[in-house]
Amino acid sequence: MQTDITADLNKLVEEVKAEVIQWRRHLHQHPELSYQEEKTARFIFEILQSFGNMELSRPTKTSVMARLIGNQPGKVLAIRADIDALPIQEENTFDFASKTPGVMHACGHDGHTAMLLGTAKILSGLKDRIQGEVRFLFQHAEELFPGGAEEMVQAGVMDGVDLVIGTHLWSPLETGKIGVVYGPMMAAPDAFSIKVIGKGGHAASPHETIDSIAIGAQVVTNLQHIVSRNTDPLESLVLSITKFIAGSAFNVIPGSVEIGGTVRSFNPELRQSVPNLMERVIKGITEAHGASYEFTYQNGYRPVFNDEEVTRVIEETVREVFGDDALDRTKPNMGGEDFSAFQQKAPGTFFFTGAGNPKKGIIYPHHHPRFTIDEDALQNGVKMFVHAAFKLLAK
Repeated sequence: MQTDITADLNKLVEEVKAEVIQWRRHLHQHPELSYQEEKTARFIFEILQSFGNMELSRPTKTSVMARLIGNQPGKVLAIRADIDALPIQEENTFDFASKTPGVMHACGHDGHTAMLLGTAKILSGLKDRIQGEVRFLFQHAEELFPGGAEEMVQAGVMDGVDLVIGTHLWSPLETGKIGVVYGPMMAAPDAFSIKVIGKGGHAASPHETIDSIAIGAQVVTNLQHIVSRNTDPLESLVLSITKFIAGSAFNVIPGSVEIGGTVRSFNPELRQSVPNLMERVIKGITEAHGASYEFTYQNGYRPVFNDEEVTRVIEETVREVFGDDALDRTKPNMGGEDFSAFQQKAPGTFFFTGAGNPKKGIIYPHHHPRFTIDEDALQNGVKMFVHAAFKLLAK
């Protein structure tokens, strides 16, 4: 990166800070659910139009792409932000709390969008100093499978892209820290549903029934053996039961039980083996008790796997811009992220931007009705994007 641009970028980030906060608060007040982000996409498009120097398009109904083609030849870098909200009733009471009942930005996507808008404003004014091209991807529907990233890839937004980066504002990480992970970072979030079909009857005569609750309870317990006894202890695997629905009266044994949950993994071979291992357990238990079953398994997003060279540049950026103490070697996370769809088309890195601050009461986890971010983190995210963009395009 040209040494003379570092101070210029820091100054420009400071100048855009107030606008980034303003954009974030507007988006927070007007959240929209996955695949419904029509007003959000229109707001983003209009803001980008005001910057100039970029080619704008709508790859899908509720997404936006801006292309900034520099005056000098070079690589193509894509930077992504997700824009959708969650079906959660907000319990925060600040002035810019959600105005949409039952919908809120409880994961930081409002901040992601605002940071990328700030990045686009700064870089659009530096067109003559850009080597190559920067594509700003404002992605819909990260929160709802099959996800907007795959749709945008199919629409061609990654055609010709050499590198891709993105970030997630992260409340477990203190503001001022940047979390960097080499290799596997976020897991594949698969989902499953099981129906145990027995024979209902009176609770006073259990011998005349095939007790779906008792059988279902054994299924739940024994599925955990897949993690504890069928998986290498050095491999990461999570199998969580999150739903158990049965019965409607205290004196009736129900005829069936519905069980649901999620499986999280990094290893593709392990991921592929889990459905068969699960069905073997389910089939064995239900047959042993004279019951039957229905089983469905749905693959979610691919794991996020960070490219070593791009990640090295991100680490260098953290050290140069914020200092060595800001770097946090974060552990891989079993959450899911469809940023992985972009990584199928180009090497890329996803990193965490610390956004938690206990001193300000910003302590609630993602997807909580009182979740919020430390807005000082927004400036850090913009700094990372603009500095990393110049470093990556110059390599």
